[in-house]
Amino acid sequence: MADMDFDQRLAEFKHVRDRLVAEVGRRIIGQRTVVDQMLATVFVGRHCLLVGVPGLAKTMMVRSVAAALDLSFKRIQFTPDLMPSDITGADLVDQSPDGRREFRFVPGPVFANIILADEINRAPPKTQSALLEAMQERQVTVGQETYDLPAPFFVIATQNPIEQEGTYPLPEAQLDRFLFSIHVPYPSAAEEERILMAPTGLASEPVARVLGADQIRALQEAVLSVPVSRYVVAYATKLVRATRPADPSAPDMVKEMVDWGAGPRAGQHLILAGKAFAAMAGRAAVAVDDIRAAAVPVLRHRVAANFAAEAAGIDAVGVIERLLRDVPEPPVRRYAGLAVGASAE
Repeated sequence: MADMDFDQRLAEFKHVRDRLVAEVGRRIIGQRTVVDQMLATVFVGRHCLLVGVPGLAKTMMVRSVAAALDLSFKRIQFTPDLMPSDITGADLVDQSPDGRREFRFVPGPVFANIILADEINRAPPKTQSALLEAMQERQVTVGQETYDLPAPFFVIATQNPIEQEGTYPLPEAQLDRFLFSIHVPYPSAAEEERILMAPTGLASEPVARVLGADQIRALQEAVLSVPVSRYVVAYATKLVRATRPADPSAPDMVKEMVDWGAGPRAGQHLILAGKAFAAMAGRAAVAVDDIRAAAVPVLRHRVAANFAAEAAGIDAVGVIERLLRDVPEPPVRRYAGLAVGASAE
């Protein structure tokens, strides 16, 4: 893909994306928006959180995406008794035949390309935090040694939004590491009928491997090179700043109903998501509509609605949707040129 011109790379990218969607569709009925957002996460090298009630095939979706990628995959079931070393690995003492003892590092399941952190909110905070360094730095520190994780590296976590007992809310610092918080909806009536017609057959459908590690890295380079105009960046900036109650540009609704808003990383992630959505559609530049499409999954876990919002029946998504209606686009005449960069770590 490196020898192609930009238009050819975009066309190839869209073709590969369509193949991935088709392969995942062998096992998953519907949920096209969820699958697209998961693939966008992979294409920009970030992480995502799947939130939904039990029985919506969240784990199967992750497994299906992993099956279409020729990468190593590990599933970690988070439970209250899971320890950090169960994720990262630990130093064990080996004794040689001559009686000498030495430490040997045994890697944990986090040493894979794709990590499914299943029901991540069932583990206590000290265990959840074992993923923080891995998600941010792509490395793991055990004792005095630091070990690099394989590249590419993605964490796709799942959690149940309604269960209270035996769960631990993710800290804001960890939530901010996720590009998207993807809420998995119930299927439509027609999709549910199809699911019930084949209750066991879909899970056994074979999924062909479409992409390997080198191809994924090439696709990521192609996505990151999609240009974004200063006009689009200005709109993303206005949208993010409008979520902050203390910002002068915030509307009265935000000042009344939001405790805290999104930080600069949210703006970077809006731009990254916009690039992924544009490339997946075969378009050569990011549009304002791409930022709007990314706004809810990027911002919903970064905006904290307060008691006043709850009393009015408005949650974080309601706040974001009102901002999408109320925050105007910047004047066109002020902006010219392209800003390709927007890398976020």
